Amino acid sequence: MTQTQPPQETSAPQENSPPPPQTSPESPASPGPSMGRLVGVDLARALAVFGMYVVHIGPPLSATTGVASWIRYISDGHSSVLFATLAGFSLMLLAGRREPKTGLAGRQARARIAIRAVILLALGTVMAMEYGGVIILGFYGVYFLLALPLVRLSARTLAIIAAAFALVTPQLAFALTSLLTPSVQQSINTYDPLRHLGEVGVLDLLLTGFYPALTWMSFVIAGMALGRLDLSCGTIQKRLAALGATLTAAAYGMSLLLAGKGALRSLAEDGPSSGGSGSMPSGSGSMPSGSGSMPTDAGSFPDMPASFLLKAGPHSGTTFDIIGSVGIAILVIVGATVAMDRLPRLRRLAKPVIAVGTMSLTAYVGHFLAQTAFATPAGTGTQQSWLPLIMYVLGAILFAAIWSRFFRRGPLEYLLNAATKPAKRIR
Repeated sequence: MTQTQPPQETSAPQENSPPPPQTSPESPASPGPSMGRLVGVDLARALAVFGMYVVHIGPPLSATTGVASWIRYISDGHSSVLFATLAGFSLMLLAGRREPKTGLAGRQARARIAIRAVILLALGTVMAMEYGGVIILGFYGVYFLLALPLVRLSARTLAIIAAAFALVTPQLAFALTSLLTPSVQQSINTYDPLRHLGEVGVLDLLLTGFYPALTWMSFVIAGMALGRLDLSCGTIQKRLAALGATLTAAAYGMSLLLAGKGALRSLAEDGPSSGGSGSMPSGSGSMPSGSGSMPTDAGSFPDMPASFLLKAGPHSGTTFDIIGSVGIAILVIVGATVAMDRLPRLRRLAKPVIAVGTMSLTAYVGHFLAQTAFATPAGTGTQQSWLPLIMYVLGAILFAAIWSRFFRRGPLEYLLNAATKPAKRIR
């Protein structure tokens, strides 16, 4: 993996009441843009969950062909990027969607965000002790804390900051990691309490982990900018769709032009060949065959030449990767929103899937626990069946559909919301 999305704040019906029709748990009590926007976000969140299932449980890219190769490749890295982008969107739902909360409401909103951040960091640390650095929750906590000073900014300002981060931070990360010798890293880790608890320490969270905050904050801030917009507006939808397509085509096209066929290679597939097709269809750049496991320190640039910065493969963390991945995330979010707004029949049919998006934290943590309980094989070189993945997807949909009929929030979403209630005491 890659990759969670904490729930959003809501005020209205009690926890034991079923959700009202055509609203999402993130829906605010006050009037605003159409609820289709929030339902579309829930659908996008569910797609991110399923993308992570593909990476964690499905066959590796080297064991897939045709359409299956496209599904596997798109899931690598992009599902976690979609989550990070939606994390930024979620912050805006807490801090004020179109207009930032100010005064007492603003202070309480920032306190709720901070509490969530600490809880996610703690939960991510505990899970990393068992499952390793692939857990994104601890990184989420850091993203939330770093984003706190930005929650009152406008969409335009946030977009500019996100663009600046995308252009600058990959080169900065490359320079910093080139200076990070093993002795320096060991010295830092010696005094890092998080590193003593598990394999994810402060250095990993900020620079050398799977989803380092230095480069991944671009996705979060881009999501915050989206959260400031009225995604139910047709004009904004068209402009965002054009922007997403332009970013995707420009980033990946320029990378292929500058770095050659291997420019779009996924770092998640590096390793010795395990057989099967390891490449995407013609014109997409050659994909590596490999074990399906993530490389160590996927978010950093260990022992990489400067030419690596021209690549755009998933998990490469380069400027081209960031820009292209943001473009894909925008297209998914806008596409899901438009579909839910304009296709009511599809919206009704997709209701069980949307339910997964409303409790994505539960779905994320739950699939790790289920993998341990049922000894489910991970997406490695020896795992070539799609059946375990299909069972997990169907299981998540069934659980979410049943649970949402009786409760407004998922189990972990309810606990996280309850834990942030002390923020109401802020004055």
